[in-house]
Amino acid sequence: METKIIVIRSDREELSLEEEAGLREAGEVIKNGGLVAFPTETVYGLGGDALNPESSKKIYAAKGRPSDNPLIVHIGRLEDLDLLTDHVPEEAEKLAAAFWPGPLTMILEKSRKVPYETTGGLDTVAVRMPSDPVARKLIAYSGGYVAAPSANLSGKPSPTVARYVIEDMMGRIDAIVDGGEGEIGLESTIVDLTVAPPQILRPGYITGRMLEDALQAPVETDVTILKDDSGQAPKAPGMKYRHYAPKGDLVIVEGTSEQVISYINERAAADMAAGGKVGVIATGEQASRYRASVIKSVGSRRDENSIAKHLYTVLREFDDEGVTQIYSEGFDTDGFGQAIMNRLLKAAGHKVVRL
Repeated sequence: METKIIVIRSDREELSLEEEAGLREAGEVIKNGGLVAFPTETVYGLGGDALNPESSKKIYAAKGRPSDNPLIVHIGRLEDLDLLTDHVPEEAEKLAAAFWPGPLTMILEKSRKVPYETTGGLDTVAVRMPSDPVARKLIAYSGGYVAAPSANLSGKPSPTVARYVIEDMMGRIDAIVDGGEGEIGLESTIVDLTVAPPQILRPGYITGRMLEDALQAPVETDVTILKDDSGQAPKAPGMKYRHYAPKGDLVIVEGTSEQVISYINERAAADMAAGGKVGVIATGEQASRYRASVIKSVGSRRDENSIAKHLYTVLREFDDEGVTQIYSEGFDTDGFGQAIMNRLLKAAGHKVVRL
């Protein structure tokens, strides 16, 4: 399959005529049952027609993704919810008013118009309204309902820049919209509104406290977010299977700064002596103190937004450089930090050394 690259470099609110035409063409591809990768404010998505079961099957095949792992339906207008569910609860209206468009996915009871191929066989549907103007234009040109998991091969780190979409998806899908780097860098928060109280199934930029403030009511967090997965079918993307993983073996190290630095340097020396190529995921405050083959800073520990934005790219760069063993500092699990640790734990297969 030939994959067309559509490059967007203008101000995202005011595209050139050529860029606008490219998005229209990409929208027609999705309408006709094809697949298009595109940028959002979180990560790049792999889009197909959410109401076409054959399109969803193509998404699973292109990614090598298990078919019981639900897809998120992306919409561009609040009224489009009415086709996806027979009942929009009051909580959904409140959260949409507070956070849409933006990095929040809500799980609702699905209508009969949503195929089970899109929901992973579940009677619920995951829905979000992205804030990225390019994504919203593409959704409109596509007919309004785009199923889109992250645009990577299943299990690999999600792409926040187009070059990694191209690496994974060239020849597998019809088109890739190259819109530069994602703003946030981690996937959306997922909250289940089919249970009471609402429950966070995947942490993200929108934190539990932010959700509670918007609802003026309690919000729970699924117990598996920072633990090993259960054997149950996933209710939302990213719950069951190992995700975000680099090729090298990743271990998270927790403890005081001095303990973590000492342990990682000791292990890195032994691994390199045995012929391994060792990478370290460090914060800016401590990066200079590590001794390893490749040391990458994800930003200041005081700036969680920077850490989130750079995490997946750092994991991909380790793959590019042939790193065989990776050690990472641990991070706080409050607020947005919970999302960072959730992704790291998934990438590491929950391998953690606590000192």
